[in-house]
Amino acid sequence: MFMKTHIDADDGRQIEVLTMGPIGIAPAEKRKGYGKLLLDYSLEKAKALGFGAVLFEGNIGFYGKSGFDYARNFGIRYHDLEEGEDDSFFLCKELIPGTLSGVTGVYQTPQGYYVDPADAEAFDAGFPPKEKLKLPGQLFE
Repeated sequence: MFMKTHIDADDGRQIEVLTMGPIGIAPAEKRKGYGKLLLDYSLEKAKALGFGAVLFEGNIGFYGKSGFDYARNFGIRYHDLEEGEDDSFFLCKELIPGTLSGVTGVYQTPQGYYVDPADAEAFDAGFPPKEKLKLPGQLFE
């Protein structure tokens, strides 16, 4: 899934970019190249729609194989992260070369990613109860 968001550029502009959700591959199908195929295909589609850059949180070991680099190398900072804190999770790829030339600024996570825990509990109450689990690789509880 891609979602529009923006960079609050240091010069006052808002630069529209995309962010994306994780790629999910069934455990039995992992390590067969499907994740990279899905990623590369979806990035080509985003480029064809005219989007110039994608920024998100991810693992450089996987996403670097598709041309992602640390966002700091593009002059883009992660919102709410103090200078000097580990930003190795924050990645960027220009889909259209030069999109971020001369741009420095702060990436903004889309507001749709933020959910009030009380709202989530109320929503979940409409479904049969399930045990909440914290699984390996899960960033948040």
